[in-house]
Amino acid sequence: MRCFFFIFEAKANDHKMFRPYFFLILTLFYCFSAQAQQPKKPTSSEIYQAIEKLNFLGSVLYLAAHPDDENTRLISHMANAVKARTAYLSLTRGDGGQNLIGPELRELLGVIRTQELVAARKIDGGEQLFTRANDFGYSKHPDETLAIWNKNEVLSDVVWAIRKFQPDVIINRFDHRSPGTTHGHHTSSAMLSVEAFDMAADKTKFPNQLKSVDVWQPRREFFNTSWWFYGSKEKFDAADKTNQFAIDVGAFYPALGLSNPEIAALSRSSHKSQGFGNTGTRGNDFEYLELIKGDLPKDKNNIFEGIDTSWNRVKDGKPIGDLLHKIQESYDFTNPSGSIPKLVEAYRLIQNLESSHWKTIKSEDLKNIIAACAGLYLEVAAESNTATPNSTIKLNLEAINRSPQKMTLTSIVLSGGTMVKENTDLKFNESHRFNSPLNIPSDASCSSPYWLNSKGTLGMYRVDDQRLNGLPETPKTITATFNVLINGEILSYSRPVIYKINDPVKGEYYKPFEIVPEVAAHISEPVIIFADEESKDIQVVVKAYRNNLDGFVQLAHPRGWEIYPEKQNVNILHKGEEQTLIFKVTPPKDQSEGLMTPMVHIGKEVYTKKLVEINYGHIPFQLVLLPSESKVVRLNIHKKGENIGYIEGAGDVVPESLRQIGYHVAIIKPEDINAETLSRFDAIVLGIRAYNTVDALKFKQKLLFDFVEQGGNLIVQYNTTGGMVVDELAPYPLELSRDRVTDENAEVTLLNTNSALLNYPNKITLNDFDGWVQERGLYFPDKWSKEFTPVLSMHDQGESPKKGSLLVAKYGKGHYIYTGLSFFREFPEGVAGAYRLFANMLSIGKETINSNQSLKN
Repeated sequence: MRCFFFIFEAKANDHKMFRPYFFLILTLFYCFSAQAQQPKKPTSSEIYQAIEKLNFLGSVLYLAAHPDDENTRLISHMANAVKARTAYLSLTRGDGGQNLIGPELRELLGVIRTQELVAARKIDGGEQLFTRANDFGYSKHPDETLAIWNKNEVLSDVVWAIRKFQPDVIINRFDHRSPGTTHGHHTSSAMLSVEAFDMAADKTKFPNQLKSVDVWQPRREFFNTSWWFYGSKEKFDAADKTNQFAIDVGAFYPALGLSNPEIAALSRSSHKSQGFGNTGTRGNDFEYLELIKGDLPKDKNNIFEGIDTSWNRVKDGKPIGDLLHKIQESYDFTNPSGSIPKLVEAYRLIQNLESSHWKTIKSEDLKNIIAACAGLYLEVAAESNTATPNSTIKLNLEAINRSPQKMTLTSIVLSGGTMVKENTDLKFNESHRFNSPLNIPSDASCSSPYWLNSKGTLGMYRVDDQRLNGLPETPKTITATFNVLINGEILSYSRPVIYKINDPVKGEYYKPFEIVPEVAAHISEPVIIFADEESKDIQVVVKAYRNNLDGFVQLAHPRGWEIYPEKQNVNILHKGEEQTLIFKVTPPKDQSEGLMTPMVHIGKEVYTKKLVEINYGHIPFQLVLLPSESKVVRLNIHKKGENIGYIEGAGDVVPESLRQIGYHVAIIKPEDINAETLSRFDAIVLGIRAYNTVDALKFKQKLLFDFVEQGGNLIVQYNTTGGMVVDELAPYPLELSRDRVTDENAEVTLLNTNSALLNYPNKITLNDFDGWVQERGLYFPDKWSKEFTPVLSMHDQGESPKKGSLLVAKYGKGHYIYTGLSFFREFPEGVAGAYRLFANMLSIGKETINSNQSLKN
């Protein structure tokens, strides 16, 4: 199958107290097989802790709804202190959140937050799992959540995760008994977990899964409660704690100079897109667990009490456990390779066991520990970070044994079957480097997050391959397998092909190796607004991923739109070069909207998708394959005023959107806010959450109010109730609440039909609220002074009317407008009514009042 797409640049155990404390162990998968970043080279202390974990055969599954819902203190404690295999199951990837670091929203934000979770687990020692549930935005009740998600499908994914991970203990972040009191996704996650607890052991439930996994019954399930769920510390202290455990997760690890909460804070700080930078604490730190399913342990200091977590739980496993204990006892921190012979013996014993869950897990762990003890470094790097199907690329391979342990590289086999090297002695600290061509199959799949390969629904991703379901990332298929003979046992190590360079600033810099098409292209703007009948020049940027590219480009477009020329040739000589084509697009006379797609014809192939690049320093470089669909909108829109000043908040595309309809928009840096600068503009707009994120506004607020008083318009978009940097949000009393309307189709009532905001220069009707996405708005004010006039009323089903979504007040000669409407979500989707309403907000005060009409504010 060919690739069609376009591209945007865009304590130790109690009996071992005499041992040093060496925790903060990364999961072995990421320690030894990092895919896209510089590979981890474990220290001897990390290797020792990995050996310790070999002797603990118990698992914990922590479960919640979103990235950043997880309790990193508890996950770190379970993974590093208890040494249990620990995973976080996040039902969603966080697509419905907001983004403090860039403009990405929806599925692109979900990709970022997925990688932030992966990064968090690398720090706290856990593993990461998902379901197919899509974070469609805030939900007030699990009934709504489960209807949109498709309860049965998400439930099947939770059952799949339990059967595959086989946890002895499940811990829910949220309370399944409290529907309607918190985010519907939160409560739903706990409800599904409780239902799946017994269902996972029932062969009649989701029987198709049993082709790949066995049924599994967890021993017990807990709710990770706290005083917050009780409403106050006093109520929590007075509660019946018969079924509760208090676990001290505040241990200090001297070898690291860090407490467990400090490690957890580093993990939580991985959620940079959500602004969750966290400062760790020191001292005792308790987490509380309430038993909700299974038997109550007698020892409330041990949630695994009564569960055999030794090798005795595996048939014929006792000799393995005994041997591993001896290895642990005799481990030499100055010479980890001294443990290799007995580690290989333990590996061999495990291979003689009957097939089982723990056999598979511990075999991989042992292989990686043996490699770490030997300082065995195996790498395969491509000369470029991309290659196309049916092409050949040069590989550079390296193998080095940095220990006195004798070993032989018996072979290196590429994923296509090509043999690179055979029977090479890996002598102590002698580097062996090889070159090989890599042939990329003509049917190679394009690199992209697997859950975005097919179109899903509002609430569900579509994943056709059950084997992929739940994985955090798409497995790399272009690999090299190094087969190494150690002490009579051949151990196979698979390494993904990577790309690395020497960056002048960063030094050794890694990127993933990706499969891309021969050509990629994109329209420069995802949404193009036509405010009148005038034609616009639209840029299509074409980039070649092979030499000597010849073809032509056409634009698929809605009926009634005209494109000139009909097609244009593209001729690119060298891989990596671009060619920009200009098409003149003329809209119809009447209001219209639709999708416009570039079609790049290369031979018999037509490429009609796009590939978005996501490049942030805290996560690996990402390529995201999506349909190439730029929305074109012909608006019947009028506007007054030309020059708009924009003060950026947490990140949105409102400035670009306003430029689309003809405004001159200048970004004003907080330090440049002064009376002279402000006087140049007809209106000033504050970006979303500006008063939460821009500290300098605390000292600039009076200047903004003065601007209004002297005749300017100030539009303040939504802020949250916590962490405000100003004492006075508006020139008159105004209080924010957590009121929000999550139903994007919720009925809207026009409260003040004479308001200029509904009449000038565009007549706003209820039709302008059709086609909104994700929500109406959020964090509406619920209290305001008499100077404010509410313009709209709306509410979710079963709730009282919310009148604070759009408030306007005359102040001096100008106007102050506060709005919680989600323009930052509507503009990128080309919602016509949102543009028309915002134009009215910018135009207020500029209307002509004659004797026949009086527009009130």
